[in-house]
Amino acid sequence: MSDGKPTLHSVRDVTPRLEYRTIHGYRRAYRIAGSGPAILLIHGIGDNSTTWETVQTRLAQRFTVIAPDLLGHGQSDKPRADYSVAAYANGMRDLLSVLDIERVTVVGHSLGGGVAMQFAYQFPQLIDRLVLVGAGGVTRDVNIALRLAALPLGTEALALLRIPLVLPALQLAGRLGGALLGSTGLGHDLPNMLRILNDLPEPKASSAFARTLRAVVDWRGQVVTMLDRCYLTEAIPVQLVWGTHDAVIPAAHGELAHAAMPGSRLEFFDHSGHFPFHDDPDRFVKLIEEFIDTTAPSVYDRDALRGLLQTGVTAKSIDAPRDTKFAVLDAMETDERSAT
Repeated sequence: MSDGKPTLHSVRDVTPRLEYRTIHGYRRAYRIAGSGPAILLIHGIGDNSTTWETVQTRLAQRFTVIAPDLLGHGQSDKPRADYSVAAYANGMRDLLSVLDIERVTVVGHSLGGGVAMQFAYQFPQLIDRLVLVGAGGVTRDVNIALRLAALPLGTEALALLRIPLVLPALQLAGRLGGALLGSTGLGHDLPNMLRILNDLPEPKASSAFARTLRAVVDWRGQVVTMLDRCYLTEAIPVQLVWGTHDAVIPAAHGELAHAAMPGSRLEFFDHSGHFPFHDDPDRFVKLIEEFIDTTAPSVYDRDALRGLLQTGVTAKSIDAPRDTKFAVLDAMETDERSAT
């Protein structure tokens, strides 16, 4: 556990710097700031590292904070490549290796939450703690708009955004709709959805978005679940964060993940949508700092991990009321699972 007082730096020292590394022939963009123990911030689908700008600057008062643009997003290259969560987890491993960072607290939002969970599964020796924010990959449920976009012609419709005045008109309609919807979940999340649309008209960006989306969503919803592997986080401190008005991934997913992850913590942001770190950055930063200060980094124990794998998930490992426990077990029985 950290027992030292925060070390404050000048504003210039903690302003995120955009840097690049070429890995496997592809340029990877990332923003880095601060010094101290490392935190990795992983954004969601269609988004980029600037989504973390406010909280990254504040966390960098005490930590080295790295916020990458996932391959196919932001300023990173957008090749015809593998955009699965397992491939993204590999990319995070490679970037940390190039930056000479041996262990890290991983914070993942939405798709980035699924990538963070996959990273912890594939590379448990590299992870100190895990924070999942409105994370994807808990059960099948997901916003209908993403299901429609995953249809054969759904993502191709993004080409319409390249027609003059279409994107501005859509953004105006969205702002009007957001004002009418007010404090509803969709009203909270529409501004960020419209912000993400800004980058998608570019052909390579829309193609990468399509490949990423179809790796995790089809017309029935999310195509993988993390629930069958959540028991493996037993030795990893886990903080779950959800907005109660999340219109993209239901807040109930936080309850299910919490039940399936032994010893995890769950924090709901009341009246917040899919981006709680935008809605209340001060509270979010304080939560992350307190989580790090009150938990010891995980210790990789190969024998203990082997024992967990041999035993597998059981009803006893799900610490929850009867109805929630049955919901977790039912999801593991009926939802599709990751093959990696």
